[in-house]
Amino acid sequence: MAVQWDLYNPEDFYDELFSAKGQPRQSAAALIKWMQGLRPDELQQHRETAQIALLKLGVTFSVYSDNQGIERVFPFDIIPRIISAQEWQTLEGGLKQRIQALNLFLNDMYGEQRILNDGKIPHEVVFSATGFLKPCIGLKPPSDVWCHITGTDLVRDREGQWYVLEDNLRVPSGISYVLENRRVMKSTFPAIFQTLAIQPVDDYPSHLLETLLNLAPPQLPDPTVVVLTPGIYNSAYFEHSFLAQQMGVELVEGRDLVVVDGYLQMRTTQGLRRVDVVYRRVDDDFLDPHVFRPDSLLGVPGLMDVYRQGRVALANAPGTGVADDKVVYAYVPEMIRYYLGEEPILSNVPTYLCWQEKDRNHVLNNLEKLVVKAANESGGYGMLVGSSSTEVERAEFAERIKANPRNYIAQPILCLSRVPTLIDHQVEGRHVDLRPYILHRGDDIYVHPGGLTRVALRKGSLVVNSSQGGGSKDTWVLNHFHE
Repeated sequence: MAVQWDLYNPEDFYDELFSAKGQPRQSAAALIKWMQGLRPDELQQHRETAQIALLKLGVTFSVYSDNQGIERVFPFDIIPRIISAQEWQTLEGGLKQRIQALNLFLNDMYGEQRILNDGKIPHEVVFSATGFLKPCIGLKPPSDVWCHITGTDLVRDREGQWYVLEDNLRVPSGISYVLENRRVMKSTFPAIFQTLAIQPVDDYPSHLLETLLNLAPPQLPDPTVVVLTPGIYNSAYFEHSFLAQQMGVELVEGRDLVVVDGYLQMRTTQGLRRVDVVYRRVDDDFLDPHVFRPDSLLGVPGLMDVYRQGRVALANAPGTGVADDKVVYAYVPEMIRYYLGEEPILSNVPTYLCWQEKDRNHVLNNLEKLVVKAANESGGYGMLVGSSSTEVERAEFAERIKANPRNYIAQPILCLSRVPTLIDHQVEGRHVDLRPYILHRGDDIYVHPGGLTRVALRKGSLVVNSSQGGGSKDTWVLNHFHE
């Protein structure tokens, strides 16, 4: 018996594929019509085949807090998420605008600090951010680009309105899942890819390599690019090795690199070889023990001196973490107005800043209705979802906020959009977010079509992070516009 799509009910949520019970959206109609011919056990079998394929490809992530063994396959759902060409055009424009403003902000923060001196952002907000790194003041990255690779998290509310949830400008991960999910979907359902005009995603490594090569001094005929990884125990190690292999560049650890004669050099079997561009997947604090954490074994002593002299390029530039701070996030709309003279295309989620007394009092009095987040945590950690918390947890968070108000923000609990998801041979709605990837090349900004759709597999859960039990879906951006 086939899946009864005519009985699928979005209820009172915004559903990405259905506008009402049994009524697919125009952009999803062809997919649903095609899937109507598949029985639940066939869908389940396809899903299991896809999961095995991902396991064989080594598509895993690590969970450090889990005592069941740290390597896990990222759960994958076989029913894709679809974004129409019109919607994607709006998202693309909004993301380009946001990245442009954030990059100008970073350039300003480590330079003249005009936006602070003009009173648009309080000095103490920036200077108290753990991601604001004084050693980076005065740095001049190539073409004044700080954030070469960004992953921006987007969500939709009950009305279908898009919001930016957070910016990830340090070392955003997840693009490897986007590429491997698509590869598995194309081998599982080849026919549908011939029917629908779906924008391809497999050219991301060539776009990334072009972005990195663009950072090398123009006079170099054949610049050397490397991917710097913390090593095999990092949660995203699969991605580091995957991207290096896809770009055809070396994957290195800090111990493979050394500063000699004023240049960054890589140890090879033929001796030392100069390195010109480093795509670093190592956090700022660990990059150079001479400048940041002296106990770091993951970075390269002297790297920052070579960088300051313009003899090596780093992507992303050190210091970008200040723009990831969730308190600084609240001021991005102001940055767009200040630096670009434009109104934001994409809205922030309304945000309460606990360092402000009025906001703090509101948050403390309404904890059960809000999501509270620590300013520099990620992966679903350091967070309170008020509606699903206990009285004890809320009391504990209230004490944390009072003890360190600068470190906390709060936002209303958005009712995230849903996508049909295969759960135990049944199709049920599950909440999703979206992380598109943006490459800043100086003269242009490229937004990769689609991105990583993360899905909360637990019924009713709003937490999509892989470390908190989430999975992923393939994201289809359609090529053609509907009239």
